[in-house]
Amino acid sequence: MTTPSIKLNSGHQMPIVGFGLWKVNNDTCADQVYNAIKTGYRLFDGACDYGNEQEAGQGVARAIKEGIVKREDLFLVSKLWNSFHDGDRVEPICKKQLKDWGIDYFDLFIVHFPISLKYVDPSERYPPGFTYDGKNVVPGKASIQETWTVMEQLVEKKMAKSIGISNFQGGLILDLLRYAKIPPATLQIEHHPYLTQEGLLKLAKDHDIAVTAYSSFGPQSFIELDMAKAKDTPLLFDNATVKKIADKHGKTPAQVLLRWATQRGVAVIPKSNNQSRLAQNLHICDFDMSSSEIEEISGLNKNLRFNDPPGYGVNIPIFA
Repeated sequence: MTTPSIKLNSGHQMPIVGFGLWKVNNDTCADQVYNAIKTGYRLFDGACDYGNEQEAGQGVARAIKEGIVKREDLFLVSKLWNSFHDGDRVEPICKKQLKDWGIDYFDLFIVHFPISLKYVDPSERYPPGFTYDGKNVVPGKASIQETWTVMEQLVEKKMAKSIGISNFQGGLILDLLRYAKIPPATLQIEHHPYLTQEGLLKLAKDHDIAVTAYSSFGPQSFIELDMAKAKDTPLLFDNATVKKIADKHGKTPAQVLLRWATQRGVAVIPKSNNQSRLAQNLHICDFDMSSSEIEEISGLNKNLRFNDPPGYGVNIPIFA
């Protein structure tokens, strides 16, 4: 079964279901990527900050070498980290990330956060994380415009086919659109029934920006990070509404949560270490929920955000 795709404003097709590489362990990453390709995944969502791009690239290389896929069959995504927003740092770090993956271009390269931090040389620490010296968060001086101008050059130099943004709110998006020669093709955001982001979805749709959801299962991803807010939040997998709809359609709660997003036009990038769940997460477009079921799930909204820098002890409240 071929995964449906979304046509981006750059003209390229992006699969609506992909495999997210956040929190995928280095020792298993290559095998997980390889097995996901064998299962049918074609989009892989990575980032400098995940620290596993070399291993992800090894999984890709193995699948290509064995003839399972060609490079052009895949949609490979990575992200620009905050420490590399200065205009003269964007292209060099993109080249490093391409080398880590073992590829010539990204299908999509994304500004990970609208945050500029002081440059950290990759030879000193990589990925650098939020701190400059392992302890202190030191802001950088690059504006979004400075960074985006060089992101556009990556497209012109064929290092990226499309460019996008992540964790941007409405005001910043509208500002970026004032000067962008190449508009962002995608917006990646936290999106689940506890955080439905209706206004942001509408803004993106009005400006032909495709939306990708991360953390589609809500608190689940953040319990692993020992986040108190996530531990205190009822799991969406156990929610009575989600379970009732899952039972009706003969699907798992995870499939219902992912299908809820894709029926709203939002792409998803779940991950799983379990082979059967890996396949289940991919095959979510073979059933449709009614509009009333979609609304019922959307009614669970609490405007509850988990992925917020202050929640990690980083005093940069971008969602304030």
